[in-house]
Amino acid sequence: MPQKEIRTYPVLLAGGSGSRLWPISRELYPKQLVNLVGVDSLIQNTIKRLSPVLDAEKIRVVCGEEHFFEIARHLEEIGVPSKGKIIAEPCGRNTAPAILLAVLNILKTEKDAVILIFPSDHVIKDLEGFQDKLKTAISLAMMNYIVTFGIKPDYPETGYGYIEGAKPVNKDAFAIKRFVEKPDEKTARHYVKAGNFFWNSGMFAFKASVLLKEFKTFEPALLKSMQKMTSSVASLLHGKYQALPDISIDYAIMEKTKRGVVLPSDFGWSDIGSWKSLYDFLPKGENNNVVEGDVILKNTKNCFIRGNNRLVVTNDIENIVVVETPDTVFISDLEKSKNVKAIVQELKKQGRKECKAHTTVYRPWGTYTVLEEHKNTKIKRIVVYPGAKLSLQMHHHRSEHWIVVQGTAKIVNGDKAVYLEENQSTYVAKTTPHRLENPGKIPLHIIEVQIGGYLEEDDIVRFDDDFGRK
Repeated sequence: MPQKEIRTYPVLLAGGSGSRLWPISRELYPKQLVNLVGVDSLIQNTIKRLSPVLDAEKIRVVCGEEHFFEIARHLEEIGVPSKGKIIAEPCGRNTAPAILLAVLNILKTEKDAVILIFPSDHVIKDLEGFQDKLKTAISLAMMNYIVTFGIKPDYPETGYGYIEGAKPVNKDAFAIKRFVEKPDEKTARHYVKAGNFFWNSGMFAFKASVLLKEFKTFEPALLKSMQKMTSSVASLLHGKYQALPDISIDYAIMEKTKRGVVLPSDFGWSDIGSWKSLYDFLPKGENNNVVEGDVILKNTKNCFIRGNNRLVVTNDIENIVVVETPDTVFISDLEKSKNVKAIVQELKKQGRKECKAHTTVYRPWGTYTVLEEHKNTKIKRIVVYPGAKLSLQMHHHRSEHWIVVQGTAKIVNGDKAVYLEENQSTYVAKTTPHRLENPGKIPLHIIEVQIGGYLEEDDIVRFDDDFGRK
């Protein structure tokens, strides 16, 4: 009797802050949302390369609540409707809870499914080779294997975990003998020479029913807790979700299961885990440099130089990374640039805002950019998307001046509602309820000047949220 065909769902993991790519990647705008390779963000690139093998309509994205709206915008930008596709975690609890959350979400509408897991911040050069491996992985998953994509190593990388393959299960894949942690260089050289060790890519394929059986065997408490949390239509509660174990899918399932197989893959993969790995991935120009932005080089070799707003000029340097943003300049030895993660931790200890957000902050309604800030004044450029509006709010300690520089603004100012066009302005006094809305079809740009002795977020009193809900 022929086996009934089951649908295939791609799941993108979009959590994490990508701190090794600071200062471009930050907590509120991590690397998966950044255009690091080409014109699309990494998450957009990840979605695009799945077609035509996988259906974009079946995509699910697991992310943090703070990135929900921006990820939705990135999906919509490439023609993928975001409704029902984004699953928000109240907090990050590693890959095992994230994957299990996606599986249970999909099983609300499917009896079973083949599910493929992809980190949303990786890059791949050989799309045809990648898509061929997707087809092979789906076939293996239909045979009740849990497939992990193992990247054939072409050099002794010490920044990746490895998977050791055992005997072949068919012409395409090997049984998994063991997972090994990031090795030292001597051990990594041995792994490359042995030929049966592969980089752990973090990509998987399996049937939902098979994975649930393994969770029931090896992580029954986690499965029971997650099933209870997802059984109702209510949102996941932060406290209960935070109480889940912080555990990877490798530790929870892959190191214990007898169904695991590694699929050797060679399609130009990189996890873009550091500025050095991005440099290695990108094409080189004159003197082996990678250059982006407004940059002038003199006697510069083997460097990664990325400018943003300002002119960057280098002179007589080698093996250096320079990354310029509106509020930060990062300079490092290229080989040691991955150590920036420790710098980010130090910034957190100091309470520095540069580790959390850029000068441009993304919100559900649009963006704001801090242009200038002093003790009692702050100047912002506010961009409101067509049809969007900010919350109804007031401030006890500051007043605001708004000048429209593009588009049409509908402004609630106390008990009045006015429409302002380009080159018109209004004043919002302290303690006055007010709201900014874009009723037009193009983005609304406003310059906001805040004046007052208390400019922090705690000064805001909100009467509803950014969708007008009280």
